[in-house]
Amino acid sequence: NNPFKIQIFNGSSEESKKILIQFKKENKDYDATIVFSTPIYKVWIGNFKSRIEAERNLNLIKKKYPNAIIIKPNK
Repeated sequence: NNPFKIQIFNGSSEESKKILIQFKKENKDYDATIVFSTPIYKVWIGNFKSRIEAERNLNLIKKKYPNAIIIKPNK
């Protein structure tokens, strides 16, 4: 069963690193990672078991990262 994730950023390598570091500083409880899919870097957070859990977290995260979206990676 693939967990849901929340994408908080997509763009350049430099920016995504900054966002990841900043996010981890403020949110120690979340798993966060950078995913590269040519030519874009994406910052993904969390491993949410259900869409409902992801949506609950999305509402909190959107306060700081208004472009955040829920995704369900294929792998």
